[in-house]
Amino acid sequence: MSLPPEHLATLTAILQTGSFEGAAQALGLTQSAISQRLKALETRVGAQLLHRTTPCTATPVGQRLAAHADQIVLLEARLGDDLSGLTPAPQTRLRLAVNADSLATWLPAALASLPDHLFDLVIDDQDVSHDRLMRGEVLGALTTRASPLPGCDVMALGLLRYQAIASPDFIARHFATGITPDSLATAPMLQFNSHDQLQHRWIAQATGVALRPPCHRLPSSEGFVTAARLGMGWGMAPEALLRADLMRGTLTLLRADCPLDTALYWQWSRLLGKALAPLTRALRRGARNSLRDLTK
Repeated sequence: MSLPPEHLATLTAILQTGSFEGAAQALGLTQSAISQRLKALETRVGAQLLHRTTPCTATPVGQRLAAHADQIVLLEARLGDDLSGLTPAPQTRLRLAVNADSLATWLPAALASLPDHLFDLVIDDQDVSHDRLMRGEVLGALTTRASPLPGCDVMALGLLRYQAIASPDFIARHFATGITPDSLATAPMLQFNSHDQLQHRWIAQATGVALRPPCHRLPSSEGFVTAARLGMGWGMAPEALLRADLMRGTLTLLRADCPLDTALYWQWSRLLGKALAPLTRALRRGARNSLRDLTK
């Protein structure tokens, strides 16, 4: 299917600015022209591409087309680089699926080393983020999946270490008799979202049993640690986020001898491998500086 580049650019502009008005200003068009272009694209595709909310958001088909538009821009920037010997066009937009704990710890420093790119980060659990890459919604993903998806390459990054933590008062209330299957079965647990299985994996590692404790769902890495500090529950948090709280005594490890290491991998479209090479190098450097070695 051949799609007019100007129509794809219109969809991208609406999503980037959040409105038809913003897209019109960005592209130097009237709002009527923006509406006409979007309607023509939806007619050609045969599906609704946007939710007309404030801000506008993409439907699943719209997400797929927006990612396709990003791929075109990235490939054209790379082609210009190959033909002219110049650096890629500035502000190339990269839509990536990443896990919240990487974004809260090591990832920003890696991305900051690429000033000529704009990043559109989709937050998802590391166990399922590769699904977005498989559906074509993103150009690459940080994931726990070690085997490459069809049409993709994969690079091992390292181990992100987690620790089970809670406030001293919470431990006194719920674990006075120790960290046992009985106490873990009733103590409120913190969970990022329904895909987050870190706590359940730690329970199995620490006790050898499978439990389903009551839980709060808090989709924020920093909010997760704050909730634990305030005594809402216990949960798994990246070691890098915990140093200050552990030093102050506002958080305590449930089991100092029982960390949980999660392997992270970078998967990306093989078709875009050359264009994404600077990003791949940046992620390798960032992981080498911040994550634990997978081979140790």
